[in-house]
Amino acid sequence: MKISIEIDCSPEEARRFMGLPDLTPLQDRYVGLLQKSMEQTTIGPDAVDAIIKGWAPMGEAGTAMWRRMFETATKSGS
Repeated sequence: MKISIEIDCSPEEARRFMGLPDLTPLQDRYVGLLQKSMEQTTIGPDAVDAIIKGWAPMGEAGTAMWRRMFETATKSGS
């Protein structure tokens, strides 16, 4: 027997249902500061690369893991 349940809700509705905090103001502030820094050229491309790598789970190892996973998925699907 197979049962499928489809839930149609927005990301906001899902966040509230799961009791997760609304981090929108924090994200907006962080993005604004990053954008301001880039406009003032206080950070360079290398710093942006380091920031983005830090966002990934497990840093660079996590990024490599995701890359391998996507490469494997696209190769098997061809």
